[in-house]
Amino acid sequence: MSMADARTHYRENAVRGASRVGLVVLLYEQMISDLRGAVEALEKNQIQLRTQRINHAIVVIGHLQGTLNLHEGGEVAQNLNSFYAALRRNLVQAQARASREILDRQIDKLLELRDAWIEVERHEAKITTAGKNQAAPWPGLVETRPGTWKG
Repeated sequence: MSMADARTHYRENAVRGASRVGLVVLLYEQMISDLRGAVEALEKNQIQLRTQRINHAIVVIGHLQGTLNLHEGGEVAQNLNSFYAALRRNLVQAQARASREILDRQIDKLLELRDAWIEVERHEAKITTAGKNQAAPWPGLVETRPGTWKG
Protein backbone atom coordinates (compact mmCIF):
# COMPACT_ATOMS: atom_id res chain seq x y z
CA MET A 1 0.00 0.00 0.00
CA SER A 2 1.43 3.38 -0.99
CA MET A 3 1.64 6.29 1.46
CA ALA A 4 -1.16 8.12 -0.40
CA ASP A 5 -3.36 5.01 -0.23
CA ALA A 6 -2.63 4.65 3.49
CA ARG A 7 -3.62 8.29 4.12
CA THR A 8 -6.82 7.86 2.14
CA HIS A 9 -7.67 4.66 4.02
CA TYR A 10 -6.98 6.37 7.37
CA ARG A 11 -9.17 9.36 6.46
CA GLU A 12 -12.01 7.14 5.29
CA ASN A 13 -11.95 5.22 8.58
CA ALA A 14 -11.82 8.45 10.58
CA VAL A 15 -14.88 9.77 8.73
CA ARG A 16 -16.83 6.54 9.21
CA GLY A 17 -16.29 6.59 12.97
CA ALA A 18 -16.81 10.31 13.54
CA SER A 19 -19.76 12.00 15.19
CA ARG A 20 -21.51 14.89 13.44
CA VAL A 21 -19.32 17.36 15.32
CA GLY A 22 -16.28 15.15 14.67
CA LEU A 23 -16.97 15.43 10.94
CA VAL A 24 -16.99 19.22 11.24
CA VAL A 25 -13.63 19.05 13.05
CA LEU A 26 -12.22 16.85 10.26
CA LEU A 27 -13.39 19.34 7.63
CA TYR A 28 -11.76 22.21 9.51
CA GLU A 29 -8.55 20.20 9.67
CA GLN A 30 -8.78 19.63 5.92
CA MET A 31 -9.17 23.37 5.28
CA ILE A 32 -6.23 24.14 7.55
CA SER A 33 -4.14 21.57 5.69
CA ASP A 34 -5.23 23.02 2.35
CA LEU A 35 -4.32 26.56 3.37
CA ARG A 36 -0.97 25.51 4.83
CA GLY A 37 -0.29 23.79 1.52
CA ALA A 38 -1.28 26.99 -0.29
CA VAL A 39 1.19 28.97 1.83
CA GLU A 40 3.93 26.48 1.03
CA ALA A 41 3.08 26.65 -2.68
CA LEU A 42 3.06 30.46 -2.49
CA GLU A 43 6.55 30.44 -1.00
CA LYS A 44 7.76 28.17 -3.81
CA ASN A 45 5.95 30.22 -6.48
CA GLN A 46 3.86 27.18 -7.46
CA ILE A 47 0.82 29.06 -8.71
CA GLN A 48 -1.13 26.04 -9.93
CA LEU A 49 -0.70 24.13 -6.65
CA ARG A 50 -1.60 27.24 -4.62
CA THR A 51 -4.74 27.65 -6.70
CA GLN A 52 -5.69 23.98 -6.26
CA ARG A 53 -5.25 24.10 -2.49
CA ILE A 54 -7.24 27.32 -2.09
CA ASN A 55 -9.96 26.02 -4.42
CA HIS A 56 -10.23 22.82 -2.39
CA ALA A 57 -10.58 24.84 0.82
CA ILE A 58 -13.38 26.81 -0.86
CA VAL A 59 -15.13 23.54 -1.78
CA VAL A 60 -14.92 22.46 1.88
CA ILE A 61 -16.36 25.82 2.96
CA GLY A 62 -19.24 25.29 0.55
CA HIS A 63 -19.91 21.88 2.04
CA LEU A 64 -19.87 23.22 5.61
CA GLN A 65 -22.05 26.15 4.65
CA GLY A 66 -24.45 23.89 2.81
CA THR A 67 -24.96 21.66 5.85
CA LEU A 68 -25.90 24.52 8.17
CA ASN A 69 -29.50 24.39 9.30
CA LEU A 70 -30.27 28.10 9.31
CA HIS A 71 -33.87 27.58 10.47
CA GLU A 72 -33.15 25.55 13.59
CA GLY A 73 -29.53 26.54 14.28
CA GLY A 74 -30.40 30.04 15.43
CA GLU A 75 -27.80 32.74 15.90
CA VAL A 76 -24.89 30.27 15.93
CA ALA A 77 -25.80 28.95 12.49
CA GLN A 78 -26.27 32.50 11.18
CA ASN A 79 -22.85 33.52 12.56
CA LEU A 80 -21.18 30.48 11.02
CA ASN A 81 -22.86 31.23 7.70
CA SER A 82 -21.46 34.78 7.80
CA PHE A 83 -18.03 33.46 8.81
CA TYR A 84 -17.95 30.99 5.91
CA ALA A 85 -18.98 33.70 3.43
CA ALA A 86 -16.24 36.04 4.72
CA LEU A 87 -13.71 33.20 4.70
CA ARG A 88 -14.52 32.43 1.06
CA ARG A 89 -14.13 36.12 0.11
CA ASN A 90 -10.81 36.32 1.96
CA LEU A 91 -9.47 33.24 0.21
CA VAL A 92 -10.39 34.64 -3.20
CA GLN A 93 -8.60 37.84 -2.20
CA ALA A 94 -5.57 35.88 -0.94
CA GLN A 95 -5.38 34.06 -4.27
CA ALA A 96 -5.74 37.23 -6.33
CA ARG A 97 -3.08 39.08 -4.32
CA ALA A 98 -0.85 36.04 -3.69
CA SER A 99 -0.97 37.09 -0.03
CA ARG A 100 0.61 34.95 2.64
CA GLU A 101 -0.65 37.39 5.28
CA ILE A 102 -4.28 36.85 4.32
CA LEU A 103 -3.79 33.08 4.24
CA ASP A 104 -2.09 33.11 7.66
CA ARG A 105 -4.99 35.11 9.15
CA GLN A 106 -7.52 32.64 7.77
CA ILE A 107 -5.53 29.70 9.15
CA ASP A 108 -5.48 31.36 12.58
CA LYS A 109 -9.26 31.89 12.47
CA LEU A 110 -9.84 28.29 11.39
CA LEU A 111 -7.58 26.98 14.16
CA GLU A 112 -9.52 28.99 16.71
CA LEU A 113 -12.89 27.73 15.47
CA ARG A 114 -11.62 24.17 15.10
CA ASP A 115 -10.56 24.26 18.76
CA ALA A 116 -14.05 25.47 19.70
CA TRP A 117 -15.61 22.57 17.76
CA ILE A 118 -13.23 20.16 19.54
CA GLU A 119 -14.55 21.48 22.86
CA VAL A 120 -18.13 20.94 21.66
CA GLU A 121 -17.18 17.39 20.66
CA ARG A 122 -15.65 16.75 24.11
CA HIS A 123 -18.77 18.11 25.79
CA GLU A 124 -20.95 15.95 23.57
CA ALA A 125 -18.85 12.88 24.40
CA LYS A 126 -19.19 13.55 28.14
CA ILE A 127 -22.96 13.81 27.83
CA THR A 128 -23.14 10.63 25.77
CA THR A 129 -20.78 8.76 28.12
CA ALA A 130 -22.82 9.85 31.11
CA GLY A 131 -25.87 8.44 29.35
CA LYS A 132 -27.89 11.56 30.10
CA ASN A 133 -28.65 12.61 26.56
CA GLN A 134 -27.79 11.43 23.06
CA ALA A 135 -28.59 14.78 21.42
CA ALA A 136 -26.01 17.13 19.99
CA PRO A 137 -25.26 20.22 22.10
CA TRP A 138 -26.80 22.42 19.41
CA PRO A 139 -29.61 20.39 17.88
CA GLY A 140 -30.37 21.39 14.33
CA LEU A 141 -27.14 23.37 13.81
CA VAL A 142 -25.59 20.92 11.37
CA GLU A 143 -27.61 18.60 9.20
CA THR A 144 -26.09 15.19 8.69
CA ARG A 145 -25.98 13.94 5.15
CA PRO A 146 -23.94 10.71 5.21
CA GLY A 147 -21.91 10.10 2.13
CA THR A 148 -22.18 13.61 0.70
CA TRP A 149 -18.59 14.70 1.38
CA LYS A 150 -16.20 13.43 -1.29
CA GLY A 151 -13.37 15.96 -0.65
